[in-house]
Amino acid sequence: MFAYFRGKLVSVLPEEALVEVAGIAYRFLISANTCRQLPEPGSEVLLFSHLYVREDALQLYGFSKEEERQLFRLLLLTSGVGPKLALAVLSGLQVPDVHEAILANAPERLYGISGVGKKTAARIILELRDKILKLPPVVGLASSAAMHSSRLRDDAVNALVTLGFSRLVAQKAVISIIEQHPDQTVEEVVKSALVSIHNS
Repeated sequence: MFAYFRGKLVSVLPEEALVEVAGIAYRFLISANTCRQLPEPGSEVLLFSHLYVREDALQLYGFSKEEERQLFRLLLLTSGVGPKLALAVLSGLQVPDVHEAILANAPERLYGISGVGKKTAARIILELRDKILKLPPVVGLASSAAMHSSRLRDDAVNALVTLGFSRLVAQKAVISIIEQHPDQTVEEVVKSALVSIHNS
């Protein structure tokens, strides 16, 4: 129904953004990845949108990139996956990483995302693999830099999980650190992530 909204970003929280368009404020639920991409409140913003319709409610979901909205819609086609869980997947991993996990048949990369157990991860891969194969490659998916970043992230997250942190907390901290310092070693990422987690 709505392709995208362009307007003024009124406010942003970790899981939602308020955007004013022609004097009307729209509330979007967003992923952690989209949240990190948003500008400062008061700036112009463009969000690709998905309207989720239930009998008792209408809810807008907003995405900083079309690829993220596309993956969100594919996740909704998976048995047992609703919008809350689809958004959790997009918060736990970036779009190229989800594509990579599905194409590589690596459900362990999806474990630990809030609400995603072994059966759900396996179902996502089983039901979406053929659909992902039909899509054009996500920018950066096959690049050596992306592969290095993916290995770095996985190694750092696994190290933090071994230390007792939940995979979701570890993933959020590690992704943020790698975005800021992509040239760090695994040990440096883990140390920086520990500081970030303890200060949050």
